[in-house]
Amino acid sequence: MEELARLAGITVRTLRFYRERKLIPPPRREGRIAWYDDHHLARLRTISALLERGHTLSGIAELAEAFDHGRDVGDLLGLGAPTEETPVRLTPEELADHFAGEVTAENLAAAMDLGYLGTDGDEIVHISRRLLDVSAALVREGIPLAEVLAAGKRVREHADALAELFTDLVLRHALEGDLQRLRPLAKSVVEAELSMALDRRVRKQA
Repeated sequence: MEELARLAGITVRTLRFYRERKLIPPPRREGRIAWYDDHHLARLRTISALLERGHTLSGIAELAEAFDHGRDVGDLLGLGAPTEETPVRLTPEELADHFAGEVTAENLAAAMDLGYLGTDGDEIVHISRRLLDVSAALVREGIPLAEVLAAGKRVREHADALAELFTDLVLRHALEGDLQRLRPLAKSVVEAELSMALDRRVRKQA
């Protein structure tokens, strides 16, 4: 326990408090010896990063309870399961391979804030194969993961606004049940407009 607290940069008293609040899973027991591992250390560093970002201990406890009982990211955030995106299960080592040198506690906390990442036992769950692949590709091109996640947050805000616009349009002229059927039309409009917007930006930069 003393070694884990030292590596995490917290006091033993704080570590005991986290254990009592079930913010970290219990250690592996061998007789009277309690063994902690890298997963405990990663959880503690994520807790510290979440606290720095303004999360409360009660909120973090709810996240930890959901993670440890296998609830997926969508359930955790009240989003429901994605209808088209495919979640990806990764070990911590596989996640590190996707973003070599960029998997910091701060970036993990930012990805959790966005709902991109959750945990299920020893596995990490990314909510979208497409977003994982695109994020990793951008990092390989030299863009810091922190900036990719910050851009993702801004894209989320615009995407929510577009979804609200389309939903309001459909509900004014059709039935609620038509939303799912007509969603490919909304995607086509957004993809076409984004394509043309990128063309305009490229011409402006030339």
